[in-house]
Amino acid sequence: MKQTKNGERTKKLVLMALLTALVIILAYFGGFIKIGGFASISLTLIPVVLGAALYGPLGGAWLGTVAGITFFATPDAAFWFGINIFGTILIVLLKGALAGFSAGLVYTLLERVNKYFAVIVSAIVCPVVNTGIFLLGCRMFFWDNVLLGADEKKMSAVGFLIVFYVGLNFVFELLANIVLSPVILRLINIRKKMK
Repeated sequence: MKQTKNGERTKKLVLMALLTALVIILAYFGGFIKIGGFASISLTLIPVVLGAALYGPLGGAWLGTVAGITFFATPDAAFWFGINIFGTILIVLLKGALAGFSAGLVYTLLERVNKYFAVIVSAIVCPVVNTGIFLLGCRMFFWDNVLLGADEKKMSAVGFLIVFYVGLNFVFELLANIVLSPVILRLINIRKKMK
């Protein structure tokens, strides 16, 4: 029995390490895929949702935090650091951790109803929390800069944020999460049952 527990712990540790590595790769290279030359497309939330479903709120929070830390090594980070270093660090770490934690909490609460329903709702909650905290952080730390940039382009600050972050990026992340997270979780669970 003890070997079984150790074997299960090892499997969990290996899968969490793989998800962590996947988050790092997607968080780093996702910054190079741009919408309109400004907003980055990210698939990073998919392994965050998977980790949240498999390991609960703390697993999701860990993966979201790793995504945030990895963001600091991307070219996009330099842009945000140039505006407000403290605000960038706070928002990026907070949005990742809370998005992952929220996804794990929702999954834990709903998995008794149906695991795939729970992962779909978690896949919705994760980008909603992520984008919501980003927008609140923009309002707190970057609003003057957004207004300045919006004036130059004859676009309102609210329109700018909605079109580039809520509109394009959010919708892409949401759809990718809703489609891919349940499929990948199902494949992981099928693989577990086969052993």
